This record gives sequence, C-alpha cells and structure tokens, in this order.
Amino acid sequence: MAVAVLALVGLLVSTYLLLFKLGVLGSIVCGGSGDCERVATSSWAVLFGVPVAAYGVAGYLVLMVVALVGLGERWLRRAEPTRWLVVLSGIGVLFAIYLTYLEAAVIHAWCRWCVTSATLITLIFATSLAGARGFRREPGR
Repeated sequence: MAVAVLALVGLLVSTYLLLFKLGVLGSIVCGGSGDCERVATSSWAVLFGVPVAAYGVAGYLVLMVVALVGLGERWLRRAEPTRWLVVLSGIGVLFAIYLTYLEAAVIHAWCRWCVTSATLITLIFATSLAGARGFRREPGR
C-alpha cells in the first residue's frame, strides 16, 4: 500500500509539472527561486519530442497500478508484482539520477518538484526492494 500512495503523490507531482510544460499553468510555484521554471523550460525538459514530465506521469501511473494489483487477494502470496515494482522503480531511479545530474551540472538550477519526484521514486524503489527481500525470507511465498 505504501508504494501505491508514494506513486500517487509522484503522479500528482508529475502531472503538475506536465500541466506547466504544456502551458495549462501560467507559472509554477517553486518557493520564489525561479529555478523550477528554468528547469522546466530548458531544452532538457523534452526527450524524443515528449515532455519529461509525461514520462513521470506514465511511470508513476504504471507503478501505482502494479502496486494496487499486487494488493489483490490472489497476488498476496506471489512475488511477481513486487519484482515488477523493483525493476520498474529501479529504471525510474536511474532516470532520476540522470535528470538530477542535468539539473546540477548542465542547467545549474534545482527544481524542488523534480527533487521531490527523485526522492519519491527512490523511496518506491527502497520499499519495493524491502518487499522483495521479504519474499525470499519467507518459505512458501
């Protein structure tokens, strides 16, 4: 359940950033620094013609669905959803590391929303990994 809640928060953060990138929101709240707008309007905020925030929306949505499916009664005794959560969130962590590098070394601006998203995906990965280890320790699961 923790992964589903974290993924929901990540989905909300990514949706907020996507709405700004698409021009639905006129400005973005970032504590007065303006760094969020610098990051969101940089050329690095688009990958293969798609806003990076859209990848976040899709990723967090998939993680939330897998986590909720994993809560289903027939899945409670199986490790597959947890394994998928580890793999998918692991990919998300690698992507977050890349994006954080871009913020620090290329754009020279820190978006609080982006850092929040990176923190959330790291927490999802850690929680999923802990769950996967729990399956290995319990016989018959």
